[in-house]
Amino acid sequence: MTYNIIAVGKLKEAHFKSACDEYLKRMTSCGGAVVTEIPEQRLPDDPSDGEIASALAKEAAAIRAKIPKNAFVVAMCIEGQKMSSEMLAKKISALKNGGASNFVFLIGGSFGLDEDLKKQAGLRLSMSDMTFPHHLARVMLLEQIYRAEKIIQGSRYHK
Repeated sequence: MTYNIIAVGKLKEAHFKSACDEYLKRMTSCGGAVVTEIPEQRLPDDPSDGEIASALAKEAAAIRAKIPKNAFVVAMCIEGQKMSSEMLAKKISALKNGGASNFVFLIGGSFGLDEDLKKQAGLRLSMSDMTFPHHLARVMLLEQIYRAEKIIQGSRYHK
């Protein structure tokens, strides 16, 4: 089982990087996780809708190039389905039991993910109705994947 997180933007803040590194280290006991960073397209201070759409399309092309074949793709987006930690664990477990062995979670940049890319995902997942910085979302996602694995294993971590 491999978890891949493809994230737009470079993680710069030391506190976010440290937290991500901690969960990546913990994930080694659950099959491991890999984070791939895709450069965020530069935009002017007040971009037009067309400029944003063009940037998202370029980011989507770079993301698609990194998605392994036969991976189950989860697009992280605010309009996605909301799940409890237990529900996420059940979803991952069911997918594993159905033969999935490679999961890819996509985290967009400041303007989110390209709509066509989200349509190609097997699941659109939202953490909350609130908006979070994409760097914090990366930490939160890694923690939730780790938590889901621990729930599946029956560990006390989730208590």
